[in-house]
Amino acid sequence: MPAQYLLVPEARIAVLIGPKGKTKKKIESLTGTKLTIDSASGEVTIEGSDALQVMRAEAICKAIARGFAPEKAFLLSKDYYELRIINLREIIGKSRKAIHTKKARVIGSAGRTRKRIEDECNCYVSVYGDTIALIGLGEDIDDAESLIMDILSGAEIETAFRRHEERRLSRKGFEL
Repeated sequence: MPAQYLLVPEARIAVLIGPKGKTKKKIESLTGTKLTIDSASGEVTIEGSDALQVMRAEAICKAIARGFAPEKAFLLSKDYYELRIINLREIIGKSRKAIHTKKARVIGSAGRTRKRIEDECNCYVSVYGDTIALIGLGEDIDDAESLIMDILSGAEIETAFRRHEERRLSRKGFEL
């Protein structure tokens, strides 16, 4: 029986369990797995007889741990949906100030940039801790990641969105 282990931040354990265990039960029912959650340590054990379903349950748990609402994380139980996590420490370094500044750029004023990324790339974005996580279909996530990397590398927001549109159109065979 395959088993998977992961750590969930303390602040996200209650969300993973849900009111009266509702979220945990839904993950188990969607994936046919059994979750054991240690509330004190944040350690989660996922067990199941189907390795693919164990991986799906792990992705759902990781998505919730990275700040997604359970309803969005449940998409990962479906075929073709995937979770991608961008580790800001690997890209930016360990400077708290630099990470905070870059996260603020991706979120934008009142969350407008994050929402625009979601709308234009047809995926969900969560900025949590030292990560930016994405849920969506493969090509949509690739688009969102490229757009976010442009923003993280210092491009002006409008320039990053213009580049995104150019990449999208050139993939479809249009010239600007």
